[in-house]
Amino acid sequence: SLWHSPELLSDIQDGYSVSGHLLVCFSSGYFIHDTLDIIFNHQSRSSWEYLVHHAMAISAFVSLIVTGRFLVAAVLLLLVEVSNIFLTVRMLLKMSNVPSPALYEANKYINLVMYFAFRLAPQAYLTWYFLRYVEVQGQGAFLTANLLLLDAMILMYFSRLLRSDFFPSLRKGSAGRDVDGEKFLID
Repeated sequence: SLWHSPELLSDIQDGYSVSGHLLVCFSSGYFIHDTLDIIFNHQSRSSWEYLVHHAMAISAFVSLIVTGRFLVAAVLLLLVEVSNIFLTVRMLLKMSNVPSPALYEANKYINLVMYFAFRLAPQAYLTWYFLRYVEVQGQGAFLTANLLLLDAMILMYFSRLLRSDFFPSLRKGSAGRDVDGEKFLID
C-alpha cells in the first residue's frame, strides 16, 4: 500500500487508498480469527497478552474502517508484521533444536535489526505524531491511548527478547527459575 501510494505518508490522519483500506480490513479479520482461535482452544490463560493486543488492534482498526480516518497510521503499524517473520523463524529454530547455532545466531541479529526498523521506529514515529498533532478527544484520544499501551507492550517484548537472546544470564531468578516462567511467548 505504501509502496504504491507513498503520498499517503504526507497525510496520516486523512490519507486513503483502497489497498490500505483492504489491508486494514483483512488484518482486522486476522485478529478476530486469531482471538477466537485462542479462546476456543482454551489458550486464553497463557495467551492473555495476545488477547489484550488483539482487542486493542480490533477496536482501533474497526474505528478506522468506520470513520475512514487514520488509515495511514494503521498501515504504518502493520509494518510490524515484517519483523514477525524473523520472530517466527527464531521460535521455530528454538523449538526444533537446530544443531547449527550459526543459523540461530544470524537470525538473532537480523531479528534485532528488523525489530528496530519495523516495530520500534514506526511505533515511536506514530506516538510522536499523535502526541504532537492529533486532537486529544474522541477517536484521536482513543487511538493515542491505544498507541501508548502498545508502546508499553512492544518495549516489554523487546526487553524479553534482549534478555533471552543477548543477556541470558539475566533470565534466571533467585531460585534458578526463569523470571518469566514457562511462557512460550518469552522463549
